[in-house]
Amino acid sequence: MPTAPHVPGSRDRMLETTIDLLRGWGLAGAGINDIVRESGAPKGSVYHHFPGGKLQLASEALVLYAGRVRVFIGEALASRSAPADKIQALFEAFARRVEAADYRRSCAVGAVSLDLGEDIESLRGVLADALQAWMQEIAAQVDLGSAERTRAFAGLVMTAIEGAYVRCRVERSSEPFREAGRWLATLVA
Repeated sequence: MPTAPHVPGSRDRMLETTIDLLRGWGLAGAGINDIVRESGAPKGSVYHHFPGGKLQLASEALVLYAGRVRVFIGEALASRSAPADKIQALFEAFARRVEAADYRRSCAVGAVSLDLGEDIESLRGVLADALQAWMQEIAAQVDLGSAERTRAFAGLVMTAIEGAYVRCRVERSSEPFREAGRWLATLVA
């Protein structure tokens, strides 16, 4: 007997909506009222599912997002074998991602990090864990011979990705990703 398609519950819808709002507007643009309105979830369900309120919701959304991005990075890198080709494939994948979002969405981790203040210090660990996981994924797939060199290069790649997102949104072009990919590829060719 066929099963009914999965219909996301209000908790899942709120998490997905939060990810989308964080990617577009950072933490400041992901208010509870915005999340409720965009997700169609009842307002009372926010505190039922996320008793810690907005910061708990943002934290869980960021963890979910970080896992997805790690898979995205891994798949892009695994699509090629030579380190230079891997890097170009990764940056091409990010270029297509920003194009698909019509330059209106960037990295939720990068966007939220710009909102960090003492009142939301609790998110710093989640953001750091996300960046660390992404750099570990890059280092695992782009081995440059020494652990120190591989780790440093993975950090440089992450820095370039976050910077390219900023330029892409401002310039409404995906060329910053392609440009960064070309130049970084020369370092490992």
